[in-house]
Amino acid sequence: MIALTDAALRAGVWLTQATPTPNPTVPAFTGDEDTITPTWVGFAFTFGVFALTLLLILDMTRRVRRVRYRGEIRERLAAEAAVDGLVPGTDATATVPETQNPAAPPAADR
Repeated sequence: MIALTDAALRAGVWLTQATPTPNPTVPAFTGDEDTITPTWVGFAFTFGVFALTLLLILDMTRRVRRVRYRGEIRERLAAEAAVDGLVPGTDATATVPETQNPAAPPAADR
């Protein structure tokens, strides 16, 4: 395994030492490389990525909050139904019938 890795490294060094042939169709850059900027296109792209990320974060926060609140409401309704289902003077294990229990899932989901 070491010989294979060593051979790959040697090939990489050998390839980087080869002198590339210039492409005659592309003119050489004659300006100052320190003054190159991405212009308004780069700014617009970066701003677009930022805006999409922000909208995605806000949407996901809203969805997670909605799911959490629905779970809390279901728990609260189930607790209220359990308390309301116990009628004084009857068996302590009596529960609300399924048709009257708002916290029970529909019969089709079972």
